[in-house]
Amino acid sequence: MAKIKHIGIISIDPARLAEFYEQVFDMKVLHRSKTGAVYMTDGYMNIALLPNKAEGKPNGLNHFGIHIDDQQETAGRLDKFGIAPPADRPADRPFAEKRATDPDGNNFDLSVHGFESIEYAAHRKKKQVKKIDA
Repeated sequence: MAKIKHIGIISIDPARLAEFYEQVFDMKVLHRSKTGAVYMTDGYMNIALLPNKAEGKPNGLNHFGIHIDDQQETAGRLDKFGIAPPADRPADRPFAEKRATDPDGNNFDLSVHGFESIEYAAHRKKKQVKKIDA
């Protein structure tokens, strides 16, 4: 069963926004990246506060993330709607493995490992090799 577990918000000042969510909603910082992004959680939902690097791009919702059980099954379901297969996320992104869009073009991330822990592509590959060897 798929569950929305993550949202990405673009901000001119992610650190300031993180302080707001800490102080107002008692959210906890999970990770601060070298790029200035701050990843936070309320214990159920995670938010990524991402630096706004595009001149003229509005701050606000950038994407949401869905925790799924199976990438291939989800890709098959997207195909039935004429949606391109989910694309791999860059290897330096620690949370989601894939990204796709809905029919209106809204971005969403897909993750089998979830959004609670930091896991880069290299870690996922090592886990796959261990499963195969077992």
